[in-house]
Amino acid sequence: MTAYPTWTPAPRPGIIPLRPLGFGTILGRSFTALRQNPRVLLGFALVVQTVATLVVTAAIVGASVFALSRLATLDPRSDEFDTVMAGSIALIGVVSIVLSLAAGALGVIVQGVVVSEVSHAVVAEKLTLGRVWRRVKPVAWRLVGYTLLVTLAIAVVAGVLVGLLLLLAQALLPLVIVLSVLLLIAAIPLWLWLTVKLLLVPATIVMEHATIRGAIVRSWVLTRGRFWSSLGIVVIVSLSFSFLAQMVSLPFSLVSVAVTSVLSPTGDPDIQSLIALIVGSLATQVVVLLIQAMALVVQATATALIYIDCRMRHEGLDLDLLAYVDQRDAGAEGLPDPYRAHIGRRIAPRGGFPPAGYRPPGHPAPGAFPGQSYPAPPVPYPGGIQPTPGAAQPPPGFPTPGQQPVDATLAPSPTRWTPPGGQPGPS
Repeated sequence: MTAYPTWTPAPRPGIIPLRPLGFGTILGRSFTALRQNPRVLLGFALVVQTVATLVVTAAIVGASVFALSRLATLDPRSDEFDTVMAGSIALIGVVSIVLSLAAGALGVIVQGVVVSEVSHAVVAEKLTLGRVWRRVKPVAWRLVGYTLLVTLAIAVVAGVLVGLLLLLAQALLPLVIVLSVLLLIAAIPLWLWLTVKLLLVPATIVMEHATIRGAIVRSWVLTRGRFWSSLGIVVIVSLSFSFLAQMVSLPFSLVSVAVTSVLSPTGDPDIQSLIALIVGSLATQVVVLLIQAMALVVQATATALIYIDCRMRHEGLDLDLLAYVDQRDAGAEGLPDPYRAHIGRRIAPRGGFPPAGYRPPGHPAPGAFPGQSYPAPPVPYPGGIQPTPGAAQPPPGFPTPGQQPVDATLAPSPTRWTPPGGQPGPS
């Protein structure tokens, strides 16, 4: 039985070309990828951000009311008042820290969902939130554990440094001030360096189902040679959304203050001015929440694209993705995950393609003879006949199309024929 080739449609384009990416491609596609699946990306992030903000705000307000309400029953001049005040402040601080950690854990879950969805969008696949969550769910606690581990490490280092500075401040206050400034200056590049080196840990946990330690090692290795481009992308995205949040929230704040001044020109609070102030604050908070959700999605998308680009350059991930797309479009089913196919593979460095017009040294230009640095002039057609438009001119020494080569033995011999009234020709 003879097998005949069948027609296969062209591969569907994903959000990025399946090749190592440049700085501008990663930065630009980080913003435009939001249009690929906004319901999963922006919708999920916005819901999580809103719920986290409401829960944190309500809990902090409740703890503050509960803690400070006891002070109303005490005499401010009593010793018990100072003790209750210190306990109330400590309670509010502990509640704020715990809820902030919980909000950070929810943020890293959103990042994991975005990374998983972007990895499918790269190969032109659009998933529902349920399918994306089923992929993230097995490693969700690893993401939360990594976030808590980083927070704990920062708290321990900061606590040790602050404690040492406080001990020195009792005897050498000027020295402590100088050391504090120097430590603050040194902490900025250290923080940026660690941010980039650990940037790919969440993406590695989601895409490779790696352990926390394994993901840290993988992120450290994959970012080699890609530090400055990764840092530039992270800084540009962060500054862009910070500037956008300030520019958008400022008009709402000004309008709220202006309306309050108009409704209450004397400064006496009334119900209308309070309503205007509350409405303005809520509108500002809604806009800020929307911008924060967009920033979280774009930052997570940039992280996913940086991870994919690093694996393309170090491990040839683009080859696995191209093979996966070809087999899928040909009708294959049950294909393995291309992102987990060759983890840790090493490929030879890829050289760049030569520019147009490049020729190796020692090779003449097209149409030139050896030792000649310029192309040879074209050979005209015999009899003034012009070639057919679009047809190539034959090389020197070869007949034109349709012309037979001339044999020297068939050349006409001298003749004795004499024209009328003329002399005989030479013999």
